[in-house]
Amino acid sequence: MVKGVTYVVYVLPVVFSLIFGSIVMADILQEPGRELNLLRIDSIGDNSHDEPLKIIGLKNQYSISEPIQIQVIVDDQSFSCGDLYITIYTSGKENAVTQSGYFEQCFGDNQFLPLEEFSEIVDTPGRYELVVDMLDKNQKNSITTSEEFTVK
Repeated sequence: MVKGVTYVVYVLPVVFSLIFGSIVMADILQEPGRELNLLRIDSIGDNSHDEPLKIIGLKNQYSISEPIQIQVIVDDQSFSCGDLYITIYTSGKENAVTQSGYFEQCFGDNQFLPLEEFSEIVDTPGRYELVVDMLDKNQKNSITTSEEFTVK
């Protein structure tokens, strides 16, 4: 009798909780844009995964003849397709040195943008700011990020 009561009081609620939790989790993971990522150890203390737009491959310093080549990762599903603009300004955004536009860029999981290669040479020494803008396909919303670099 005591064994039956123990089973009903302690074991049965745990079993029902696991079954109910599995059903709820399976339902949530069926929604678009949802994923289960339990092992995010590499992101502890790093807030970069919260950025919807990331510049990949930009160095801190370039020589005058060295091409600046970057790629972009968009981590926001509302911008899965849209127009991408990459602009290099003199430090302080005083003058645009160069701007490249990549229209109708669409990506899948972990795909880099632009789909074509971005490569520019800045031939004047100084500090510069590289700004990346992504507009959604309806041209109503945008996300922006920027990083600085030096040409010597």
